[in-house]
Amino acid sequence: MNFFYLEIDKLNDLIQEILIVSENNTERPFSKLVLEMGPLIIFFVCYYKAPIPENIVNDIDAANLFKIIFATKIFVPAILIALFISWLQTKKIAKMPLITAILVVVFGGLTIWLNNPVFIKMKPTIIYLIFSAVLFYGLLNKKSYIKYLMGSAIPMNEEGWFLLSKRFAGFFILLALTNEIIWRFFSQDFWVNFKTFGLPILLIIFMAMQFNLFNKYSNKINKDLD
Repeated sequence: MNFFYLEIDKLNDLIQEILIVSENNTERPFSKLVLEMGPLIIFFVCYYKAPIPENIVNDIDAANLFKIIFATKIFVPAILIALFISWLQTKKIAKMPLITAILVVVFGGLTIWLNNPVFIKMKPTIIYLIFSAVLFYGLLNKKSYIKYLMGSAIPMNEEGWFLLSKRFAGFFILLALTNEIIWRFFSQDFWVNFKTFGLPILLIIFMAMQFNLFNKYSNKINKDLD
């Protein structure tokens, strides 16, 4: 029983330390969430509320093409606006959102220009493969790039960050493969739903599964054990 209470105390200490660091962050968590999820929600709404012309309403393929082109035309400026608002709030642009925005512009632009939805559907695959490659490259050079992104919010030692980097690198490959399978073998509506809600949910589940790692390699907890 004493061991149980000790673990609860460690858990509370870890949570409190994360919250204290988060309060010192210049970008509010709710605002950050809105800026990250806002463009996706806009894409989702525009896709399902697209004003399909009457002459193609009964043509499923033409209607689906119109919907995704219409949503992409709104999605591209929406993500750029979100990036600009984030810069106004923090006076800096994080690398991951910047890379994402660039790829959205490139692949979204190709989708609109060539009237081909394949490019916007492949965009998540390319993004996740790039992130995975960057993380693996960092590991080969004895660096944890995840630490540079999350180090201010999660207090862990170096061993913990390297383990988390390995897991994230593998997880991004899994997401890339999942996206490829879904857009190639499932309906377009299913892919839009997965892109909007499935991917964020998978990320939340993945982070929740790392709690034992956060707990084990927390700097504060390791100091207490010493």
